Amino acid sequence: MAETDVAFRVNGEDRTVRTGADIPLLYALREELGLKGTRFGCGDAACGACTVILDGVAVTSCDLPVSAVAGKSVETVESLDTDPPHPLIDAAIDQQAAQCGYCLPGILMAAKALLDRNEQPDRADIIAALDGNLCRCGTHTRILKAVEQAAGIMAEAGE
Repeated sequence: MAETDVAFRVNGEDRTVRTGADIPLLYALREELGLKGTRFGCGDAACGACTVILDGVAVTSCDLPVSAVAGKSVETVESLDTDPPHPLIDAAIDQQAAQCGYCLPGILMAAKALLDRNEQPDRADIIAALDGNLCRCGTHTRILKAVEQAAGIMAEAGE
């Protein structure tokens, strides 16, 4: 397989990877850029563990060729590691929304994409936004509460 340079923005920084054009974005993020927060789950875009935000839209990265993101902007769960932390982080901790935590990076990114486009989602909006993300531990109710809490915090702060 021929390698090619693919340039795109990751968490606000211009990056270039040299890899096969058909390599999944997930592998480029984890192996080429060292961003290990995005998880491999099923490899079929069915579980949501690999969810990232591409130009404002939550997408699965396990089935998206890295060549498809050339010139675009990607956000990974590492983008939530700010000072202070993004409200989704604190809310997930407050609501004990994770047991094993494997699914949480993808869930947080799907939730962030929702909150970026809808500052005051109702429970149905949150459920719809997280529909593609599975949690084997069964903390769905706590995850929903965490997203609601984060939305409230962000509304109070005017974010």
